[in-house]
Amino acid sequence: MRTVTSVMIDEPAPAVPARAGDRRGLVVVLLAGLLAAVLAGHRAVPNVHGFGSLLDSVSPLLGLAVPALALGALLRRSRRALLAVVLPAVVWALAHGGAWLPPAGSGPTGIRVASQNLRAGNPDPAATVAPLARSGADLIALQEVDDGDRLGLRQRYPHRAAVSTVALWSRYPITDSAGVDTGLGWTRGLRAVVATPHGELVVYAVHLGSARAGDTATRDETVRALARAVRADRAERLVVLGDLNTATTDRVFTPLTRLLGDAHAEAGQGFGFTWPSAVPVTRPDHVLYRGLTPTAAGVVRTPRTDHRAVTAGFRW
Repeated sequence: MRTVTSVMIDEPAPAVPARAGDRRGLVVVLLAGLLAAVLAGHRAVPNVHGFGSLLDSVSPLLGLAVPALALGALLRRSRRALLAVVLPAVVWALAHGGAWLPPAGSGPTGIRVASQNLRAGNPDPAATVAPLARSGADLIALQEVDDGDRLGLRQRYPHRAAVSTVALWSRYPITDSAGVDTGLGWTRGLRAVVATPHGELVVYAVHLGSARAGDTATRDETVRALARAVRADRAERLVVLGDLNTATTDRVFTPLTRLLGDAHAEAGQGFGFTWPSAVPVTRPDHVLYRGLTPTAAGVVRTPRTDHRAVTAGFRW
C-alpha cells in the first residue's frame, strides 16, 4: 500500500486594501497643512478687493479650526492626522497665544480713557455711556454722536470738544481743538489738547472710513491719512481713541503701528474683540498711544449699541 504524503504549499496572502479611514486621515493632514500655511503667511495673500485685509483681520479666529481638525482626526482614528494638527496649533500659539498671557501693564494709573461708538440712531445714548462714566474714565471719546446734550455727561465731564459726529468729553480743561481731515470729504476726527494734572496731553478722537466686503479703499486711505497726521504731530504725549474700522492684525493698520503703541496689546488680555457687541469677532475700536506707559486696558459691554467700548489707563 503506497503512502501518499501531502505537501502544504504556502501561498501569499491576498493584499489587504488600504482602509478608507487612512484616506480620510490624509484629508485632515492636507487641511492641517493648509491651515498652518494660512496662519503663517496670511499677509502674503494678495489684497485683491480687500480679501487679504479681511483674512488678516480674522486670522485670530482661524485657530477655531484646530480643535475641529483634531476631532476629525480622532473620529477617523488616524495618528498621522492627529500629529499633523499639532503644526497649525503651534503656529497659532506663536502668532496669537501671547494675547492670553497675564498683561504686562502695572503700576499707578495717572489717567484713564475710553472710546465708544454709540451707533447712529441710538434711542438711549445716555444709557450707553453711563457705564463708562461710572468706570472713572477721565476722557471719553465718542463716535456716531447725534446730540451731545442727550448724553448726561456734562456734570462729570464739564469740558467737551466736538466736530461732526465725533466728540471728546473731559474732566480736565480742553485748551485747544480742531478738526482732522482723514480724507472722507467731511470731517470725522478731531485733535484736542487736554490740560491734565500731569501735563499736556494731545488726544485724537476719530472715526475712520467704513470697510465693506470687496470695498476697503476708503477705509485704507483714512488709515493712511490719520498716520500722516500723527507723524506730523510734534506732541510728546499723544493718544488716539476711536473706531478705526480695522484690526491691528490687518496689514492696512501697519502705518499706525509703526508710529504708536497699542494699549490693549501691552496692558490687556485676550483679543479684546468689540464688534458686533452681542458676539464680537473683531476689534475695530482702539486706544493707541505714544509717550506714555499703559497700566491697564479692557473692554466694556455697553447697552443700546453694536460696539463694545474700549478702555485704558496710563501713567506718565
